[in-house]
Amino acid sequence: MITNVSLVTVYVTDQDEAKKYYIDKLGFVERADVSMGEGFRWVTVAQPDHPELEVTLMIPGPPMSEEMAEAVRRSLANGSMGGLGLRTDDCRKTFEELSAKGVEFVQEPSDRPYGVEAIIRDNSGNWLVIVENKPYSPDDFK
Repeated sequence: MITNVSLVTVYVTDQDEAKKYYIDKLGFVERADVSMGEGFRWVTVAQPDHPELEVTLMIPGPPMSEEMAEAVRRSLANGSMGGLGLRTDDCRKTFEELSAKGVEFVQEPSDRPYGVEAIIRDNSGNWLVIVENKPYSPDDFK
């Protein structure tokens, strides 16, 4: 039986720079950094309080086709590649802390029916949503 999600992939343009960004700017910790031959490198990070969910920082390439890898690279370059949803207890405070570290915000904290949301762009072009959740119902969206 499946018990949980343990690994998600975020495509990046440079694994070293992405690893630094996720660790130094967002506060993640390194879980793995292994060269596996033929130029393949396995790099994962995790949020320190949730080591059971690792984020693979992957360069677009094999085993995906070159056509797909190029599409991913174009999406990263355009800043149109989605990444992760990150939960916070206080979105406005997180905005201040991350801004002080030089994190680029696409959207400052904004009230939404489901909470307070801000959007950042990582150094590869992925957008990451930061959300301070609050209880909501479908009626809140009318």
